[in-house]
Amino acid sequence: MMGFASQAQVMSPVTWSFTSKKVADKTYEIHVTANIQSGWHLYSQTQPDDAVVNPTEVLFKANPLFVLDSKPKETGKMELVKDARLGISANQYSGSVDFVQKIKLKANVKTTAVGSIEFQTCNDKKCLPPKKVDFSVALQ
Repeated sequence: MMGFASQAQVMSPVTWSFTSKKVADKTYEIHVTANIQSGWHLYSQTQPDDAVVNPTEVLFKANPLFVLDSKPKETGKMELVKDARLGISANQYSGSVDFVQKIKLKANVKTTAVGSIEFQTCNDKKCLPPKKVDFSVALQ
């Protein structure tokens, strides 16, 4: 009798990059950038009332050295997709999207912004389970 080993392939249609950019004295932008494989899409943080998807959520751990300036802004080409058959719609991105969080330091110090992004990706045939990716970005 012969045993077979199988490994499940983990689909990862989104790759992430995390960077910081100093935009003014004690003010930084954290860029959480998604590169999305062709045929797949990623959902916006804001969704229509009739959406049934998991919106993307960028979360930052509290840090006594800085404050967040509002919620992350999205830079990319958002598409409103409607499914008349199911009576639902969704705000989504294809190709790429950049979530930009402005951070204001309380003093001229070096620190790190730590957080995570929770997201779901789908194509025309299926949706993958929601995923969480942790990140850490130096502010210098």
